[in-house]
Amino acid sequence: MPALLVAVLLPSATTVQANTTLPTKSIAGTSDNTVMLTVFLKHDQSRPLGELKAQLAKQDFHKAFPPEGVEVVSWNITMGIGQVIVLRLPASRLAQVNLAIENTAWGVYKTEFFPTYDFMPIAQRERAQARQPGTTQ
Repeated sequence: MPALLVAVLLPSATTVQANTTLPTKSIAGTSDNTVMLTVFLKHDQSRPLGELKAQLAKQDFHKAFPPEGVEVVSWNITMGIGQVIVLRLPASRLAQVNLAIENTAWGVYKTEFFPTYDFMPIAQRERAQARQPGTTQ
């Protein structure tokens, strides 16, 4: 799934697999080029936690993830599943996120990626409108 997502969104990125650092332009995230990405890192429950942590350290996971220019919105442990991370990033950084995961987390986690968006402002606006006197839905 992660490679497919990158292949669909950024076809030229699939040829760069050996390195987690890609040449990038400094593109600041704006409302029209920023994406959110929910990442599921599912633990390999057949191995002890200490072994998994050692492999992450050996693969430099915490040095490479998240890549520069990627904002971590939330990072939670979900018991029985693993880690659920929500990232906000310029679309141009998507390949870097994918490569950081592929090069440093594989073997420790099974991964899933889901494009997401922040619904909170919309929900708050709809709630405020629904609570105004004389407003019907």
